[in-house]
Amino acid sequence: MNEILRRGLRYDYDLVVIGGGLGGLAAAKVCLINGCLVVGQSPPSSPGLGGTCINVGCIAKKLMHQAALLGQAIQDSSNFGWEFNKQVSHNWTCMMEAVQLHIKAMNCSHHKQHLQDSRVTYLNALGELVAPHTVKTTDTKGAAMCHSAAVFIISTGESPRYLGIPGDREFCITSDDLFSLPHCPGHTLVVGASYMGLECAGFLAGLGLPVTVMVRSILLRGFDQKIAERIEEHMVNQRISFLRPFVLTKVEKIQEGSPGKLRVTALSSDGKETFEGEFNTVLLAIGREACTRNIGLDHVGVKYNPRTGKVLVDEEDRTNVGHIFAIGDVQKGRLDLTPVAVQAGRLLARRLYGRQRTKCDYINVPTMLFTSMEYGACGVSEERASQMYGEENIEVYHSNFWPLEWTVPGRDKYACYAKVICHIPDSERVVGVHVLGPNAGEIVQGFAVALRCGLTKEQLDSTIGIHPVCAEVRNASWRFASALIYPVLCKTEQRCIFSSLHPIWKYFLDGL
Repeated sequence: MNEILRRGLRYDYDLVVIGGGLGGLAAAKVCLINGCLVVGQSPPSSPGLGGTCINVGCIAKKLMHQAALLGQAIQDSSNFGWEFNKQVSHNWTCMMEAVQLHIKAMNCSHHKQHLQDSRVTYLNALGELVAPHTVKTTDTKGAAMCHSAAVFIISTGESPRYLGIPGDREFCITSDDLFSLPHCPGHTLVVGASYMGLECAGFLAGLGLPVTVMVRSILLRGFDQKIAERIEEHMVNQRISFLRPFVLTKVEKIQEGSPGKLRVTALSSDGKETFEGEFNTVLLAIGREACTRNIGLDHVGVKYNPRTGKVLVDEEDRTNVGHIFAIGDVQKGRLDLTPVAVQAGRLLARRLYGRQRTKCDYINVPTMLFTSMEYGACGVSEERASQMYGEENIEVYHSNFWPLEWTVPGRDKYACYAKVICHIPDSERVVGVHVLGPNAGEIVQGFAVALRCGLTKEQLDSTIGIHPVCAEVRNASWRFASALIYPVLCKTEQRCIFSSLHPIWKYFLDGL
């Protein structure tokens, strides 16, 4: 890649990053010969410095998920001896102020300081490519300036998609809006069953708000569908309603206020049934599209998907224009995950300026969904494994479990679930790990390392678990699974759960 930098041409910068996404920032935080410029607000629809994750994604989402978990913890606490007389209620405004204060602090004190320490110039401006090696920046006052660079990285992230129906942009909100909404949303209709839609529905219900999810077809497309079914079952038990299969067709405001009242109209997927209902808030969670349409890609000939805005890149994150790269959510066919973008950005900078060759590995990347029942996964889904290896060549080990912390309050009995997917011909190499339960992400993070090292079922079985924690429940013949359950169950229940899992359990339980 260094041939890009050895052309003998003089540019204002070695590198210009268009957009404030974390992948581009990771690449920028490298000491370059002639410096680096980050254009952090390009285009207007992008979330700004720090990208989606910090401003309108992961950070706000997990903090609000934590608020819901604390509400559940308060309910559980009375079973552990805590006594309190004060009526418990949730203050939406207080939570929102705290969340936004944290986000602003991260942007101001963290990322801007890191850029400064790395001798990176930051402009709060819009950026547009106007020539192969030139970007025009326009600041908040309308002042324009051109900057030249040897290399460009597109890191503009994504923005929420709208349906294009009457009333959607006027009266609906997206997750971007929800994470800074100044008033409590009240009775909320979540349109879409993507991971973001279900995560929002989960924490809203956890805060005590009535929630309905409108689903066009299936939940969590692209994720393990047996896990998705269990998530839906748990959400229903949380008193979250599901309206399926329906597509939203119109939204009307029928009452002013904060949040006011909206009337929605929907049509079933087969066109035979209509639905009308009233809600305080309609939240659209139907996916996102790359913020690349107004940054001048056409001017310089960069190829991208005209429908989604996603940029076509090769295995080195390079577009069809040799000196222009793309990082993060704007890439076509890559994982829309912040840690992936950060890793790709760092490795790209090292290839460009550090004489290294390592490329980002997009295989066995762990991920986490902060649904009301947390879901962590690494590797492939059961459906994907069957497609890749053939159903006859995979073995799936699975089990329900009951976290010890949940036994005293007696909630969500056996709702937690884990599965391990193995490729039989390859010494039962583990190709997928899926955990549905508390702290699922913390559990799966460790398994991600093992999968990258070629973990087999035999190695998994021979590993001694930590007791009593959820992570010790790790396969279908899990020797330690009962440790989380049997102290609070009758013998009949024990046999019902475990006798069908492994012969050793039948022998052990019959002796109880």
